[in-house]
Amino acid sequence: MNGRFAVKTRRSFVQAGALGAALPLSRLLRAADENPRGDIGRSGILVFLGGGPAHQDTFDLKPQAPAEYRGQFSPISTNVPGIEICEHLPRLARQASHWSLIRGLTHSLADHGLGTRYMLTGNLPTPVLDYPLLGSLVSYELPAAQELPTFVSIDRPVEGPGYLGPAWGPLSTGEKPRYGQPFRVRGITLDGTLTVDAFRARRSLLKDLDTAFQDLESEDALLQGMNQFQERAYRMISSERSRQAFDLAAEPESEMDRFGRHEFGQSMLLAARLVEAGVRFVTVLLEGWDTHQDNFNTLARQLLPQLDQSLAGLLGRLQDRGLLSSTSVLTVGEFGRTPRINGNAGRDHWAQAACALFAGGGFNVGQVIGRTDARAEGPEEQGYSPDDLAASFLSGLGLDPQREYDSGSGRPITAIRDGRPIPGLLATV
Repeated sequence: MNGRFAVKTRRSFVQAGALGAALPLSRLLRAADENPRGDIGRSGILVFLGGGPAHQDTFDLKPQAPAEYRGQFSPISTNVPGIEICEHLPRLARQASHWSLIRGLTHSLADHGLGTRYMLTGNLPTPVLDYPLLGSLVSYELPAAQELPTFVSIDRPVEGPGYLGPAWGPLSTGEKPRYGQPFRVRGITLDGTLTVDAFRARRSLLKDLDTAFQDLESEDALLQGMNQFQERAYRMISSERSRQAFDLAAEPESEMDRFGRHEFGQSMLLAARLVEAGVRFVTVLLEGWDTHQDNFNTLARQLLPQLDQSLAGLLGRLQDRGLLSSTSVLTVGEFGRTPRINGNAGRDHWAQAACALFAGGGFNVGQVIGRTDARAEGPEEQGYSPDDLAASFLSGLGLDPQREYDSGSGRPITAIRDGRPIPGLLATV
């Protein structure tokens, strides 16, 4: 083996082993180095309802439809006259003045993977180009402070940074937080398993290796750049501000009651803490909406109560702390579900109609935009595409959805090629 290659391989191995999470983090922290333009006071939260929630059993009930369409739930009034939603969402009903509901969201991809990619990138999937997540676009434009990640995906990333490159992908926590248990972030724990002092000792070993091999590697710009971003990663992991942002043990029991002690509630509480600390974009997952059978029991006993408690808790906390006006929140799944109930008391995939909820800064709230027909089969008159949804969300964050980016292919790519902001949704300044 070539001696120079052997040295590099050994050194890379020690970096990965000694720094644990630092090596992947160093790639993500390149976002802070480039410091692109943007309003650094804005943040976004995307709550993704994986599996496809039944629109007619959540935010678009049809009580006058035939029994095989309307389902088992009744509508209730909200605190905005004329707006009704499902009876199992009472907290959100009391907060209708804080959100806007989009009905008649529509597309043609009734496949989980393709529908998710379309919804979370705002671009129709194509095999010739990998579009970035909305969070990656925000990460590129709105950098966080150097000791913080810009984009965090709680649990796992749903999609990737696409043509923007890995530096703009999310820091994935690797798991959801659980009530009463220390929370881990990619092997860096808050329970003393790897303390900051131990981390510093391991970093000292790496610096000794750097000194030993610096003459051999002084001309290697790639490794020099990697060291620069590892330094950022170290500062983030050892930063009190960053570690406190992930520490749910600092929260009083009253906040646990507000958000819920289930994983989704703890994830939403973590999202709130991250935004409060200065993280610019957070993705939270609530999965299980693929209700081909036993739809009504699953929704009534588990999914709707969790969504109601935790989303209302998030909006209430942001409002209490003066952050709702600077935080844009989007709640959506990849598609809706069939208008007609199937033989298993379930609903199947249906992309022709769905709903989305916008809340927080950048949006006119306390309204419903769009409508579906009498059986919730599709939009009446004008419908709205995932492209329009993405263009609206980015615009609410103060970003230009028509901005062009370098895809590495030699030609510029428009961020949201076919979408336009939904009329009436964006707040005027």
